[in-house]
Amino acid sequence: MTPPHSLSLTGLDLSGVSFTLRKLLPFTAGLEQCVPLAGDASNRRYYRLHLSMAPVSSVILMKLADPEGFKASEEAVSGVVGEVTELPFTNILKHLQKNGVPVPALYFYDESCGLLYLEDFGNVTLAQAWQESTPTTGENLYCKAVDQLVQLHLQASRPSTVPCVAFTRSFDVPLYLWEFEHFLEYGIVARQGRPMCADDCVPVREEFQKMAEWLTAQPQVFTHRDYHSRNLMVDGERLGVIDFQDALMGPVTYDLASLLRDSYIALDEGVIDRLIARYVEGMRRNLSLSQQSAMLLDDPIAFRRLFDFTSIQRNLKAAGRFVYIDRVKGNSSFLASIPRTLKNVRANLDKYPQLHRLLAHLSPYIPEWH
Repeated sequence: MTPPHSLSLTGLDLSGVSFTLRKLLPFTAGLEQCVPLAGDASNRRYYRLHLSMAPVSSVILMKLADPEGFKASEEAVSGVVGEVTELPFTNILKHLQKNGVPVPALYFYDESCGLLYLEDFGNVTLAQAWQESTPTTGENLYCKAVDQLVQLHLQASRPSTVPCVAFTRSFDVPLYLWEFEHFLEYGIVARQGRPMCADDCVPVREEFQKMAEWLTAQPQVFTHRDYHSRNLMVDGERLGVIDFQDALMGPVTYDLASLLRDSYIALDEGVIDRLIARYVEGMRRNLSLSQQSAMLLDDPIAFRRLFDFTSIQRNLKAAGRFVYIDRVKGNSSFLASIPRTLKNVRANLDKYPQLHRLLAHLSPYIPEWH
């Protein structure tokens, strides 16, 4: 049974949505109201469907920009990827569900129309909850996020019997360099309206190459890729995880850096220190001594260096991405997060003498560092 004409040229055909709610979900529901939700940086669109006569009060409707568009990730990826026959979102969703990660239930996927009917985790992101909380309550929320990340890294890093697309792609030198170039193209050239001079561009690329090679040499775990305060939903006692469709294999510190060196939240340095220690302790309890050593978990100074270097790469990519989203997608809402993001980079470059060459040659092009 298929719904009649679920889409129209103008967007959602609510008669088709109503049909799906009545006939194709695990439960029967009536449609009371369809409310568009504020978009993120992706090409997807989201709606909250308020329901009647149903066991839940609402579901989230995710609309793909193109029903066939899942065959190309919106994020750059590297790896040996075969023919894409399944939506990465649903593929990774199933893998995370099997490993106990609190991701939304998928009630129905209307493949022909590119519509996914998902469990509603509510409106409250970790970012919003933190801003409205006391320091103690806010840190407790982040402790929960760190504990959940430990579970994700330990459990989801084990390949399952059903292939997961995340294991076919990884952060490697070409991908790191692509993201560094993305920063140079948008975070510097497009933002400043002028190219870098060769005397600066050459040493910057040399330093990026060194960092990419060093990060690639680190052991890898299942990596969410965007594990930050706007992708974690506070739903009662749960911390729901969303926006995981670009998951891949990456260094053990990548998600931790995404969370603690967030572009949207400035955590106190003491809180960051305690949360890093909590993550390390949680991982070490469940790993052999050799695994701990390989991941630098038994060396606080080396692990912190890996965390800081990963943060630099992650934050530079984010700063460039925010300009790209403005210039190419016409969404300027992320520009306000650039100064905080670049402040994080500057602090980490200052911290390590081996990075002062990179700092010297980037500084002329970043007004926030003057």
